[in-house]
Amino acid sequence: MLRRNCFILSLIVMHCCVSLNVVLAQTRLKVAVFAPVYLDSAFNGSDYKLGTNNIPKNMLSGLDFYNGIMMAVDSLEADGKDLEVLFFDTKGRESIYTIIRKPEFEKVSLIIAAFNNKADVKPLAEIALHRNIPLISSTFPNDGGVTNNPDFVLINSSLKTHIEGIYKYLQKSKATTNNIYVKRKGQADELVDYYFKGAASATTSFPLIYRAIEFSDNDADQKLFNALDSSKENTIICGSLNEAYGLKLVKTLASNGSYDCTVMGMPTWDGIKELDGNACNGVNIIYSTPYNFIRTQPLAIKLIKQYTEKLNGRPSDMFFKGFESMYHFSSLLLDFPNTLISHLSDKKYKLFTDFDIQPIENDEFTVQYLENKKLFFIKKLNGNIK
Repeated sequence: MLRRNCFILSLIVMHCCVSLNVVLAQTRLKVAVFAPVYLDSAFNGSDYKLGTNNIPKNMLSGLDFYNGIMMAVDSLEADGKDLEVLFFDTKGRESIYTIIRKPEFEKVSLIIAAFNNKADVKPLAEIALHRNIPLISSTFPNDGGVTNNPDFVLINSSLKTHIEGIYKYLQKSKATTNNIYVKRKGQADELVDYYFKGAASATTSFPLIYRAIEFSDNDADQKLFNALDSSKENTIICGSLNEAYGLKLVKTLASNGSYDCTVMGMPTWDGIKELDGNACNGVNIIYSTPYNFIRTQPLAIKLIKQYTEKLNGRPSDMFFKGFESMYHFSSLLLDFPNTLISHLSDKKYKLFTDFDIQPIENDEFTVQYLENKKLFFIKKLNGNIK
């Protein structure tokens, strides 16, 4: 109950802060933050209407991103860095097209966004290009159909980048194991397979040797066990984005301890809590991520302590994404107010993640957008990061 009350207080403070943005001084560099918080569904005018026991799940992700942003603002102020920060709810009554026409949106120097669907990406990307404002897409692993826009920055690496990185990792680390690529029928799995084969075709070194098999949830056990080798390490590459399919794959392997198995999962596995359960024990799990939030680092310990004292809970990754995006890129903005786009990967203000932001070009060498190409690989066994 205490945590709910703290989150409700956070919502009320946010509601008030959003209303006060217009009257702040206009002489400082201005950062606009967009996140899906669904504030209008929580308030009737200025009155909070959901009660003490009702915080919808769809609000929590954006709210934690906001909390990360605000804690970063406090850190920036403590460091003597002065900025004007505007917060806009992408799920409020006003559309993004309406927001970007507001007087307070004028002279924005940086946009930080936590998108949760493709439809919200293009409107902000278009205004960013039109006004030459760097737009940091902090959480959404999709370009939203953005093209010819060198001001759009994808921090959460695209599926193509992940698959290419996974292939190179396997090529380097699992060349001598019994490699099995598994997938289901379906458009999404075909896309993963297309990227994986593309990475194989593009390699200039010895290609990864693997066997590909296709099976549904119902016939996984026998087909999978028939492909395993009890005399050597088996590396099973999950070529499906379906989380239930991936979880069933790991549980199936864990049910038979006769095989030495490592499963290479998809980037979506970072959010599957069931992978840490007993039903998945005994299987080595690896998956890729563009983020590197190690919670045992001194800064993470400090932020977790502050978060717990304020909200009586444990911060999610969305909190860390908000904090890192706000502190890192705003600090660089203050150093390079006119050339920020050329300094996004600078290490001076590195907190957790080692960004490697590169241009993505089409066949005519036109920059489509910028993307973080740096991946980290998380290794887990029995619920523990190795």
